[in-house]
Amino acid sequence: MSARARAQQLRALLNEANYRYYTLDSPTITDAEYDALLRELLALETAEPLLRTADSPTQRIGAPPSERFAPYHHSAAMLSLANAFGADELRAFDERVVRLAGRPVEYICELKIDGLAIALDYRDGLFVRGGTRGDGRVGEDVTPNLRTIKTIPLQLHEPLAELEVRGEVFLRKADFVRLNQARERDGFEQFANPRNAAAGGVRQLDSRLTAARRLSFFAYQAIWRDVEDAPKGQWDALHRLHELGFSINPYVERAATIAEVIAICERWELERDTLDYEIDGVVVKVDDLATQEALGSVARDPRWAVAFKFKPREAQTTLLDITISVGRTGTLNPNAVLEPVRIGGVMVKSATLHNAQYIASNDIRIGDTVVVTRAGDVIPRVVRPIVALRTGAERVFTMPDRCPVCGFAIDHPEGEAMSRCTNATCPAQVFERVLHFASRGAMDIEGLGEVLAEQLTELGLVRDVSDLYHLTAQTLERVPRLGPKSAQNLARAIEGSKQRGLTRLLVGLGIRFVGEQTAAILALDFGSVDALAQASVEALQRCEGIGPEVAGSVALFFAQAPNRAMIERLREAGVLMHGPVGRRANDGVLAGKTFVLTGTLPAMTREEATEAIEALGGKVTASVSKKTHYVVAGEAAGSKLTKAEQLGIPVLDEEALRAMLSPGDSAPG
Repeated sequence: MSARARAQQLRALLNEANYRYYTLDSPTITDAEYDALLRELLALETAEPLLRTADSPTQRIGAPPSERFAPYHHSAAMLSLANAFGADELRAFDERVVRLAGRPVEYICELKIDGLAIALDYRDGLFVRGGTRGDGRVGEDVTPNLRTIKTIPLQLHEPLAELEVRGEVFLRKADFVRLNQARERDGFEQFANPRNAAAGGVRQLDSRLTAARRLSFFAYQAIWRDVEDAPKGQWDALHRLHELGFSINPYVERAATIAEVIAICERWELERDTLDYEIDGVVVKVDDLATQEALGSVARDPRWAVAFKFKPREAQTTLLDITISVGRTGTLNPNAVLEPVRIGGVMVKSATLHNAQYIASNDIRIGDTVVVTRAGDVIPRVVRPIVALRTGAERVFTMPDRCPVCGFAIDHPEGEAMSRCTNATCPAQVFERVLHFASRGAMDIEGLGEVLAEQLTELGLVRDVSDLYHLTAQTLERVPRLGPKSAQNLARAIEGSKQRGLTRLLVGLGIRFVGEQTAAILALDFGSVDALAQASVEALQRCEGIGPEVAGSVALFFAQAPNRAMIERLREAGVLMHGPVGRRANDGVLAGKTFVLTGTLPAMTREEATEAIEALGGKVTASVSKKTHYVVAGEAAGSKLTKAEQLGIPVLDEEALRAMLSPGDSAPG
């Protein structure tokens, strides 16, 4: 395989892993495997810089924020950490720091909590907003959910004018056990590990569900602005945070030398199971904050910190069988059925095998003696077979070509690792599709969150999204814990969602690769679901920004008979199937004009700005190019604004945009 082909393959694997880890909260590879893939890609791009692309995972910090939440713009980038996998790599980190700092430094060692990184903003001592890390620059605003976490203070012990605090939301082992016991009792799927339960809890649309998970929080960093007697070092900063009312990890240690750092890391690798929460390593930071600032960062990592990652936990056992489960997004997931084996104090009976390519490339066969790991305490996975122990009775596994749940065709795009069921009405996908359909960026059905979506699908009341429009208030009253008033409110919300329009409907259908921006382009260019359903791949690719991958996905969706039947049921229920008059690309004073939105506008949301532009015939796209006519920039505008200035593209603020949108005005040429 050529270096270019391997780099492309690595980018696809890493992007899929990022999406599943950050957006779906459902990782399929371990931290160690992800790090190995990222290192290989970094090495390829370093050796051949022309292989590096703007969308490479090496150029980003995390993953894009979900469209289910309003954006949270970080005042300063929330960087990730480089990893060290042994004493030699810690010594190499120390050598770099000493060389750049020009002197020996002292370190702070903090346990690396296996949770979700968040940022908290305080004004005049009061908590005002908080968000997830996202891609490091823009995360998800989850303020109402964070307010439910009791270890996050709503008021500081001092009325500081402005303070940003960063830390980790996590779930204690005891609370994780309690949560899974409750889910098992209620007939729901159990969470794989505390990290996923914590991340999912923070990203609920209903803050009451977040509160029910009993999440915890440790602060580990602050950005001090105009604070008198601001701490000079990380050790003092942590204790100052504690004085302000934050919980900090009690096992923070100082180290005068890298030898002491190594001893601390190795000790905690042995003692990690004594804690009531999961850790997957130790974070090592330069103590002096002025030295941190002087060292700065490179690419996606600060030079002044490194994460020592614990070794994977492994054991040997027999692979009894390989079964296929269909995930809530339609992915076909091969699972290993194992002879039970204890790994790190947990009895393991099953493990992930990722995908058919992974099984084939590692020559894993049913009946093999295999090595199983619990690296990073995520879902166990099969690492490799022990070929020397084969007896000849082992069987080669073959991936099915039809969905084992609904029997419809499987889509396996060239160059991608995962196979997917193409049927939007597949029972295995219905919960996730209903939840997505009702989300804010789609049909925005207020009151229809995770718990209710699960109840409706589990009770058989909703078998695909079209069934939502056949629910009455009387039917909804039969749902456990949903009273008459709540049932009536939900019925009204469902009825009101029928008029959301074509763009929202296309988002809600959950067509792969079709988010809000792409849906808006398709709605503008085709005007109706019928026209879009009849469009060829070639016609779809004539739309600005629609490439072969997106076009193929859209065409495949409408080619499936169950999907077309579902759309007909939506039509019969009265769901709007076309765009409003005046929103076609050849109509309106902004016809032919392309806009890009970046940053936070003072009064308008991005959704409002997008709808206003599209109502006058304009287009809103996600990236800046020479074809972009205007960039609308708000507070905390990022790289898109910089690129617009480099290309000489006109930049508008909200006032200028509103003037352009005013009746009687025409778009400047």
